[in-house]
Amino acid sequence: MLLYLALTRWARASDGQPIRIGLTPVILDNRIGFLRNWARWLGRELQHPVEFTQRAKYQDIMDLLERGQLDAAWICGYPYVRNMDTLELLAVPVYRGKPLYWSYIIAHVHNKEIMKLSDMRGKVFAFSDPLSNSGYLYPVYRLHQLFPNEHQPQRKLFRRTFFTWGHRHVIEAVADGLADAGAVDGYIWDQLSRLHPRLTSQTRIIEKSPEFGFPPLVTTKRLSAERYNALALAFGRMHEDPQGRELLHALGLDRFAFRTPKLFAGIALMASIVGDELGQEK
Repeated sequence: MLLYLALTRWARASDGQPIRIGLTPVILDNRIGFLRNWARWLGRELQHPVEFTQRAKYQDIMDLLERGQLDAAWICGYPYVRNMDTLELLAVPVYRGKPLYWSYIIAHVHNKEIMKLSDMRGKVFAFSDPLSNSGYLYPVYRLHQLFPNEHQPQRKLFRRTFFTWGHRHVIEAVADGLADAGAVDGYIWDQLSRLHPRLTSQTRIIEKSPEFGFPPLVTTKRLSAERYNALALAFGRMHEDPQGRELLHALGLDRFAFRTPKLFAGIALMASIVGDELGQEK
C-alpha cells in the first residue's frame, strides 16, 4: 500500500522526465547490459522511465546532483559527509550481512619488499579519486597515524602519487607495475576477485582498514518527499522480488536498507582530522 501511494503521488508530480540516477566507480565499469536491466526493473517498480548516468570522477556526479540534473546518486561516504547539509541518505547497500566495507592497501603479488604501508618510502602510490574514502581519505589518514609529526606525509613518503579515477584502475596500475602500491575499495577488489580473478591475482592485500559505512545512495534535500519515498521503497524491496534478487546477486550485495548518518561517523572523524591536508596530488 505504501509503495502504491508513493507511486501515485510520484505520477501526479511527474513532469514526464526520466528518473535520473548517477553512478560513480563504486560500481564496476563496463556493465552496460546490467545497467539496462536494472533501469528496466526500477522503471517497472516506479512506473516511470529510469536512466543511469555514469561518470569517472566523483566530483562530476556531485556537480550534477548540485545542479538538479540527477534525482539520486550512488556516491562514496566521504563526499556524503562533506555535503551532509545538502544531501539526504536514501539507502545503504548491505554487503555480507552488514552495511559496511573496507579500504584495501594493495601491492604487486611478487613485490616482497612492500609488506605494509610504511614500506612505501620512495615508491609510487596510486589513489583512486580525491573524493574517495577508501581510495584517498583513509590511506592519507593512515599515513597521518604512521607519521603524526609530518604535514601531508603522502607528499614526503612517496616518490610520486597519481589518481587513476577508478578503483579497478588502481588494481590495474598495481598489477601492471605502474604503481608499487595503491588504495582501493575492498568491495570492488572482492567483486573483481570473483568476476575477474586473473586481474586481482596479480595483487595482494597488505593492509585492511577498519569497517566504514558502505558507499550510500543519496538524494539532495530539494527532492520532493513523494519522489524520495518512491525511490526508497523501490530500492528497499529489491531483495523481495525475484528479478531484484538477481540484480543484487550480480552486484554481490544482499539488499539495500535505510540507515542513519551515524553510520558514517568514522569517515566524518577522519575528514575532520586530515581534511585540511587533502588536495590534488601531483
